Amino acid sequence: MDVAFYAPLKPPDHPVPSGDRRVARLLMAALERSGYRPVLASRFRSYDGQGDAGRQRHLQALGSRIAAQIVADWKQPGAKPPDAWFTYHLYYKAPDWIGPAVSRELGIPYFVAEASYAPKRAGGPWNAGHEATARALRQAARVFCLNPNDVPCIAPVVAEPDRIVMLPPFLETAPYRQAADRRRESRGVIAGRHGLDPDAPWLLAVAMMRSGDKLQSYEALARSLLQLPSQPWQLLVVGDGPARPAVERAFAAFDPGRIRFTGLIDAAALPAIYAVADVFVWPAVNEAYGMALLEAQASGLPVLSARTGGVPGVVADGETGILVRPGDDRAFSEALARLIGDPALRDRFRAAALDVTATRHDIGTAAEILGRGMAGPP
Repeated sequence: MDVAFYAPLKPPDHPVPSGDRRVARLLMAALERSGYRPVLASRFRSYDGQGDAGRQRHLQALGSRIAAQIVADWKQPGAKPPDAWFTYHLYYKAPDWIGPAVSRELGIPYFVAEASYAPKRAGGPWNAGHEATARALRQAARVFCLNPNDVPCIAPVVAEPDRIVMLPPFLETAPYRQAADRRRESRGVIAGRHGLDPDAPWLLAVAMMRSGDKLQSYEALARSLLQLPSQPWQLLVVGDGPARPAVERAFAAFDPGRIRFTGLIDAAALPAIYAVADVFVWPAVNEAYGMALLEAQASGLPVLSARTGGVPGVVADGETGILVRPGDDRAFSEALARLIGDPALRDRFRAAALDVTATRHDIGTAAEILGRGMAGPP
């Protein structure tokens, strides 16, 4: 069965890497595993970050024209329209101006994954996108929610509560588990490559370097680490971006031997980096749920983060890592001191992280959830 796939915020083949692009690609792969053939329906980006009513009207008109053209193309003699439409990540700043119209015209079910709906946006600068998102949610045969925090606001909008299906964030866990199995031999190699002490606890942060929440998370991490001057840690920072100078300034007070900046690392090499570290550290300022947190655990790496957004749905507090109050630098540093000083606790978290990700957060599990949800009656 063919399913038209669409991501109004950023298409899955966008040239700029991001977590959003990553999840879109994973969803397409999971749909394929569940028996569908995903076909990219459009690369149209409906995003308006400024609250510009004129731009939103232009985007709405353009989306309507694209929808009409898609319908006309699929109604051509000999054309085979899709069996369903699947939209990933729609919200008031990036509504779906295409999928609902195409689905109605073709008489096919409309599915949604990772939608968010904020009643406080009603009547505001993005009201058009807010209302369009509500209409899309009411039309959806299923709404697959990756973030439990989205459910309370979505539930009153969808046509029927049982149309909401929880879909835990997921990835292909096999490469990460394989890296965990090679942890001992890989640690020596990476120690030599990055000048790390193999006998010291290694902390790891993996994130893009851009202004806003990411930079604030890096700055919070630096403040927390400043409270642990006598601990024998070393920090490996993987990532790059326009805010790199600001990130480096945040860590300028540390001895250069403490911090290692690697820049970007190829995705294929990341599992080994996760697997050899001792604690993944990320304050997660306004994090939706954090794919890096999931990648770390899939490699058997304990996580220290904040209890914010959808992070508790990814990190099992006290089982696969520790979550602290958002914005509490002291609590973060105290939890980190505990993890650094307790190798047995890290080993317990490591084993649990491997088990939880392999069962709850693997792409195979996601494929089963998607297959059941899309096959059932709307």
